[in-house]
Amino acid sequence: MVVIGVTGHRKLIYEELLLSGVDEALHHIHEAFPNSRITIISPLAEGADRLVAWRAMGNTDAALVVPLPLDISEYMLDFSRISSKAEFVTLLEQAAQVIELPPLENREDSYLAAGLYILEHSDVLIAIWDGRPARGPGGTGQIVAKAREMLIPIAWIFAGNQNQDDGFSSLSEKKPGEVAFENFP
Repeated sequence: MVVIGVTGHRKLIYEELLLSGVDEALHHIHEAFPNSRITIISPLAEGADRLVAWRAMGNTDAALVVPLPLDISEYMLDFSRISSKAEFVTLLEQAAQVIELPPLENREDSYLAAGLYILEHSDVLIAIWDGRPARGPGGTGQIVAKAREMLIPIAWIFAGNQNQDDGFSSLSEKKPGEVAFENFP
């Protein structure tokens, strides 16, 4: 069995390109870990968490494990649209396991704890990320940095979310959906 953790941005601009990147990442992981059943660990936040979960479950017989950073009713407050809440419930109902993490003092600490839980229980990380440092505790940048520290294999799918007007252009040569692989066997 190979356990794939998921981290990434909630708002995704180039979904079709990112789906191709997810397919490439899953294929590469399958090649690196042949004959292994796939388990996806995702807290099912909007965006990357759900994109990878849907794709993996649709294209393989992947099992889904959901570590919840907050109590379900509290967590669902972070999903503003009714359709998003319904999608969350639909995926949650398909989970092989739901893990309610212990409550913490604030949301940021809870999200960080969920990210660290994912890393501690994963063989590989799929990150849909713009390459920027984290903007707060538990952000994608922080989780990727910790995964690198732990030498966890990472399939980094470039999100392409950066704003060209904010002076952040060091990754402009990357294309949305492009995949980089780090620390793979």
